[in-house]
Amino acid sequence: MKLYLIHTGYYDKTFGEGFYEQHTNIFIVAKNAYDAREKVKKTQDYIDKKMHIDGIKEIENIDGYDIEL
Repeated sequence: MKLYLIHTGYYDKTFGEGFYEQHTNIFIVAKNAYDAREKVKKTQDYIDKKMHIDGIKEIENIDGYDIEL
């Protein structure tokens, strides 16, 4: 399994009447990027806020430390 950061965007009508795109990052553990994409689409926040995916990045190393799950 691998760790993925999913960068999502959405429009929130409570901020600036929904004109500005908001962003958030969601961490997902999955076998590959495709599975991570499909898994994040099933999260409640993703569904409730009608999010879309702006990018997916596999996290392999942080500050010189390798990530192993």
